[in-house]
Amino acid sequence: MRNDTLRAPRGGAAPFRTHLMNTQTPAERELAELIVDSLNLPNAQAADIVPEAALFGGELGLDSIDALELSLAISKRYGVSLRSDAGDNKHAFSSLRALAAHIQQHRAQ
Repeated sequence: MRNDTLRAPRGGAAPFRTHLMNTQTPAERELAELIVDSLNLPNAQAADIVPEAALFGGELGLDSIDALELSLAISKRYGVSLRSDAGDNKHAFSSLRALAAHIQQHRAQ
């Protein structure tokens, strides 16, 4: 595992950052803040979420219940519905960057 994707699990120590970390776009930063706030992640900082790192099954400790809560928060904030039966959900939720791009694409429609 690369050091730039290490994150503390829920309830763990503060997230670990390195100089290799990718930079978030403004849209990714806003979405990262929504993730941290809506999922009540007290030991995570929005700025520390690596845009290309896995959101689920990774160091953030997100699970399927978090996916449902996050889908609701995204729907409220951006007006984008993320249906549970959508075929592209796995890709859309694969990383912060993929989720931000998915939201941007579906907001334009």
